[in-house]
Amino acid sequence: MQFTIANPTTRSAASTGRTNIFTNPTVRLWTVQSALAALFLFAGVMKLVIPADELTKNSDLSASFLRFIGVCEALGGIGLVAPSIFRIRRELTSLAATGLAIIMVGAVVTTAAAGDIAPAVIPLVVGVLCVYVAIRRREHTASRFGRKLDYAAS
Repeated sequence: MQFTIANPTTRSAASTGRTNIFTNPTVRLWTVQSALAALFLFAGVMKLVIPADELTKNSDLSASFLRFIGVCEALGGIGLVAPSIFRIRRELTSLAATGLAIIMVGAVVTTAAAGDIAPAVIPLVVGVLCVYVAIRRREHTASRFGRKLDYAAS
């Protein structure tokens, strides 16, 4: 694949038949979904593998609660991509993204409550991306079944 820089002397992407793949909303959605799935799988499995004393070293939360969060994150990461990959119950992707967004709200609150606001930006951004996936997948699933979503009524 050859990329060119647009200038007045070159032909446009439309005239050459080339398009930017990131302008496709489906590609954007899958990119965000895959990155979130990898992030949550990694974070969740790490919370399950790390010894309890090391896991609670920098946190006021109990090891069992952090392990529960790890299980939720790992299952949520799988839930972001598995339904679409296996084409089974695709509406579960939106629910997984919503659950992960709720976990990220908790992460933002606990991080901010620890005293420093700057580290809370990372879970905030991840949470916003989870909400993006939840909304887009809900719209996609509704359109598959011929339903129109009315956000004012929900």
